[in-house]
Amino acid sequence: MAKRYPKRYGKALEMQPADKLTVAEAVKTIKAYPAPKFDQSVELCMHLGIDPRQADQALRGSLSLPHGIGKTKKVIAFCDEGSAAEAALAAGATEAGLEELVDKVAKGWMDFDVAIAHPAAMRVVSKLGRALGPSGKMPSPKAGTVSPDVATAVKEFAAGKLEYRNDDFGNLHVVVGKCSFDEQQLIENIEFFVKFVKKSKPATTKGHYIKKISLSASMTPSAEIAEF
Repeated sequence: MAKRYPKRYGKALEMQPADKLTVAEAVKTIKAYPAPKFDQSVELCMHLGIDPRQADQALRGSLSLPHGIGKTKKVIAFCDEGSAAEAALAAGATEAGLEELVDKVAKGWMDFDVAIAHPAAMRVVSKLGRALGPSGKMPSPKAGTVSPDVATAVKEFAAGKLEYRNDDFGNLHVVVGKCSFDEQQLIENIEFFVKFVKKSKPATTKGHYIKKISLSASMTPSAEIAEF
């Protein structure tokens, strides 16, 4: 029995290109698919020829795309009370502090997207590993969420700084904007990220590094992009 799809998605499948596209063609295709009433996120998926089991081949970090990703994030900051906490709050943190904030999170409060920590605060924050680790919210130097300049880190992540991390299958899956972005903004964001990933190729990786690049929106089929 053939699989049945919602009418809108089925119509989009009929429009899905069979061939690989340029970045510009892929963006045009995604924006042309029948859309729901909300502003969808545009998502890029890169399947890489890395061995996710090897720590020296893992890709994880953060960067700001040329045009952002079209959404803000709730950020908290683990830092000393007083001027450091005040600066973090002024930069956009929803909560800032150390002992009381750690205790609040330990008791189950998770109403935030990103947690920033000063390096000196990690001696206390480390006890939250089990609480924050599974959701990917544990502050980490590799992700740029452990920083001596807490206020700047808060400002960048609150504005939508992109975090990336390969999954267990060697995929990088990131948001590169919104469907409401104009085509050139999306093109520049995609090209910026792909070129960044190319430059970040682990030295120990063997064989074909970038195996597949595809673009989709939150509720659409994908469009495959030819490597460039």
